[in-house]
Amino acid sequence: MDCRKTLLHFACLYCINSREVELQSIFKVPISLIIMDLEFGKSLDTSKLTCRRVAYFGILLQKNSWRTSLLLAYQSLGVVYGDLSTSPLYVYKSTFAEDIQHSETNEEIFGVLSFVFWTLTLVPLFKYVFVVLRADDNREGGTFALYSLICRHARVSLLPNRQVADEALSTYKLEHHPEKKSSSGVKLYLEKHKALHTALLILVLLGTCMVIGDGVLTPAISVFSAVSGLELSMSKEHHQYAVIPITCFILVCLFALQHYGTHRVGFFFAPIVLTWLLCISSLGIYNIIYWNPHVYQALSPYYMFKFLKKTRKGGWMSLGGILLCITGSEAMFADLGHFSYSAIQTAFTFLVYPALILAYMGQAAYLSQHHHTSYQISFYVSVPESVRWPVLIIAILASVVGSQAIISGTFSIINQSQSLSCFPRVKVIHTSDKIHGQIYIPEINWVLMILCIAVTIGFRDTKHMGNASGLAVMTVMLVTTCLTSLVIILCWHKPPIVALFFLLFFGSIELLYFSASLTKFTEGAWLPILLALFLMTIMFVWHYATIKKYEFDLHNKVSLEWLLALGPSLGIARVPGIGLVFTDLTSGIPANFSHFVTNLPAFHRVLVFVCVKSVPVPFVPPAERYLVGRVGPAAHRSYRCIVRYGYRDVHQDVDSFESELVSKLADFIHYDWHRSQHSPHSEEDVSHSNESTSECRLAVIGTVAFSGTPAYEIEESVQPASVSIGFSTVESVTDVIEMEPVHAIERRVRFAIDDDSESDVRTNMELQLREELQDLLAAQEAGTAFILGHSHVRAKQGSSVFKRLAINFGYNFLRRNCRGPDVALKVPPVSLLEVGMVYVV
Repeated sequence: MDCRKTLLHFACLYCINSREVELQSIFKVPISLIIMDLEFGKSLDTSKLTCRRVAYFGILLQKNSWRTSLLLAYQSLGVVYGDLSTSPLYVYKSTFAEDIQHSETNEEIFGVLSFVFWTLTLVPLFKYVFVVLRADDNREGGTFALYSLICRHARVSLLPNRQVADEALSTYKLEHHPEKKSSSGVKLYLEKHKALHTALLILVLLGTCMVIGDGVLTPAISVFSAVSGLELSMSKEHHQYAVIPITCFILVCLFALQHYGTHRVGFFFAPIVLTWLLCISSLGIYNIIYWNPHVYQALSPYYMFKFLKKTRKGGWMSLGGILLCITGSEAMFADLGHFSYSAIQTAFTFLVYPALILAYMGQAAYLSQHHHTSYQISFYVSVPESVRWPVLIIAILASVVGSQAIISGTFSIINQSQSLSCFPRVKVIHTSDKIHGQIYIPEINWVLMILCIAVTIGFRDTKHMGNASGLAVMTVMLVTTCLTSLVIILCWHKPPIVALFFLLFFGSIELLYFSASLTKFTEGAWLPILLALFLMTIMFVWHYATIKKYEFDLHNKVSLEWLLALGPSLGIARVPGIGLVFTDLTSGIPANFSHFVTNLPAFHRVLVFVCVKSVPVPFVPPAERYLVGRVGPAAHRSYRCIVRYGYRDVHQDVDSFESELVSKLADFIHYDWHRSQHSPHSEEDVSHSNESTSECRLAVIGTVAFSGTPAYEIEESVQPASVSIGFSTVESVTDVIEMEPVHAIERRVRFAIDDDSESDVRTNMELQLREELQDLLAAQEAGTAFILGHSHVRAKQGSSVFKRLAINFGYNFLRRNCRGPDVALKVPPVSLLEVGMVYVV
C-alpha cells in the first residue's frame, strides 16, 4: 500500500501533461479530484490499482520523474533564487567599504573569498538544503510553518477557540503519534510555563517583522547596486545625479505593476535568472583563467584565520558585508510550498551554488591583480568593457526579479499574520485563479514603495543599505535556527543533544555575523531594528487585544436555556430569512446576540451562529472545512457552523460563502435526521440529546451533495466517532468543546419495536425532515442578514499604564483605521446589521 501511495503522489504531477485518461479510468473520478486528494494527503481507493498497473506506472515514472524534478528546479530559479543570485553585485563593495583595505599582499581579498565560500557552504547548503527544508509543514515552509509544527506537537499556542476536532484534520498530521513517544522534558517545560508561550510568539513575530523589513531593503539595495554600474560609463558629476532617479523610477514601476500579479510576467523570471547565473559564472571562469588561476587556494579555511589575524577588529566588523552573500537563502524555505524539496535542492546544489562560487572567485582573481583601481571596488570593474552594457541590462532585470520575489513573500507573510490574528485586517486580492498563494495587498504595497524610495534617497550608497539588510537577514536566520531546534526535539523526537549541537554550531556562526552587524548600528543597521520594533508593537498589541476580546466573550456568553426561552410570550418575534451571527466562540450564545435581541426583540426564522477561525495548519481541505451542528432542538431552527481555514488558505467571498453555507446546512439536516432514524434511542435519551448534547455535537460536512440512503454505524465511545456513510459528504462526527476536551459518557438504551411502529416513526421523521428543508429554502429566498459586532475596547479600571496605552489608544486607533470585519467578509451594506458592544478587558 505504501508503494502505491508513493507512486500516486508522483503520478499526480506526471498525469497533468500525459496519461491523464489512463489514471482517471483507474479511479473512476475526475483528475482534479485525484490531484486535490493527493495534495491534501487524503487516501484514494487503491483497490483498483493492481500490481500490474503499479508496475506500469512505476516504469512511466522512472522515465519521467526526473523530467518533472528538472522542470520544477528550472521554475524555482525565478521565484526562489532571484535575491540570492544578485548578491555578487554588492558583497565585495560592502565588505571593502570602510573597515578593511585591499592591499598588495592579497590577504584581505583571499580572506574574504574564504569567508564567502564557507558561509555559502555551511548556511544555505548544509543548514537549509539538508536540514531546514525537511522541517516542512505539509510541504509548506517559513517562520509560521515552524511555529505551526511546534504548536501541533506541544500546547504552546496562544490562538483562541482551539478545539479537539481540529486535531482530526487530515493536514493536522503529527510526525509520531503522541502515545507512541513519551513526552520529552523540553515539551513538558514549555507547556508548563505560560511565559514561554508568549516568548515563543514574540520570537516568531520578530522573525516576521525582519522579513517585512527585508522587503523594504532588498529591492532598494538590489536595484541600486545594479544601476550603479553606470558609474563606469559616465563622469562622476553625471553619475551621482543619474543613479538615484533611475533607481527610484525602476522601483516605482516595480510596485505599480504589482496589482497585475506575478503570474502574468512570471514566465520571464526563470530565463532571466538562468541567464544571469550563466553570465556571472562565465565571467568568473574568464577572470580565473585570465588573471589568477591559483585563486582556488584561497578556499582553504587557513585564509580566514590569516585574514582575522591581520585585520583584527576591522576584519570582524567587515563580516557585516560578507554575510550579504547569503541574502535570500531564507527564500528556499519560505517558498517550499510552490516547489518540491528535490527541485529546490537540485537547483541550488547543481546550478546556483557553483555559479555563485565561480562568480566570487572570478572577482577575487581580478582584484588580486588590480590593487589600485581608479574606481571603488565593485562588481562591474571585473566585467570586460566589451560586454559591460549587456551585463548591466541583465543585472538590472535580475535585480527586479529578486525584488519581486521578496515583495511577494512580504505579502504572503502579512496575510499569514493576519490569519493568525497577529496583524490588523487589510485588503487581500488574489491575482491568480489558477496559481494558489499569489496575492496583492494594496496598502502594504504602497507603504513598501514609499519606504524603499526613502531608503534609496536617504542612504544613497551600498554601504548603509548593506548594513541594514545584513542585520535583518541574520536575525531571520537566527530565529529559524532556534525554531528548527525545537522542531528537532518536539516533532522529530530526536535526543536534545542533537538539537543542542544544531543550535550551537549554526547559531554560533550566525551570532558571529549578527554581532558584526550590530556594530554598524549608527551606519544603517538602526533601520531594521526601528522597523521591527514598530511592527512588533502593532502586531503584539493587535494580538493581545484580540485574545482579551475573546476571553471577554467567553466569560460573558449566554446559556442555551436563555435562547430556548425566547418566544412570543416574551414579545420576541421570528421574522423570515436567515440570520448569520458572526462570533469567535465555538460554543454558547455570544453576548452581542443577547444585546441585539434586547434592543430589537426579533430574530430570524433560521438562525446560524458562524465562527470563522484559523487553525495551525497551512491548508484545510474543502471537505473538512465546515463543522455544523444544532443549537437547541430541531424545531428551534438554530444551528452552529464553524468554518476553518489554514494560514495559507484563500477565504471565500460572501456570495459563494452564503450559498455554500446553506448547502452545508441542508446536508447536515439530511444527516441528522437519518442518524436519528438509524440509531434508535429511548425517549429519555432522545430528549437529552435534543436539549443538551446537540450544542456540542458537530458534524464535518464535506463538499459532495447528500444522495442516497446512508448506511453507517456509530461506535459507542467517548472518542471521536467513526462514521461510514458510503459518500464523501460526512466524514466524521466529533464532540467539540470550548478550548479543552470534555469526556462525557453517553448512555444508550436499546429496545425492540414492531415493524408497524418503526414504519410510523420513519414516516414521521421524513415529514419533519422535509418540513425543515422547506423552512431553510424559504428562509434563503426571504434573504440573509449578516449580524456582526461593532466593538469598542477599553481597559478596565486599575490596569497598568502600558495596558491602558495599548488598549485605549493603540488597539482602538488600529481598529478605526484598518478594514472592518464587514469589509473583510465583503458583506453588502444592505444585508449588514451591526451590534455595538463595549469590551472592558
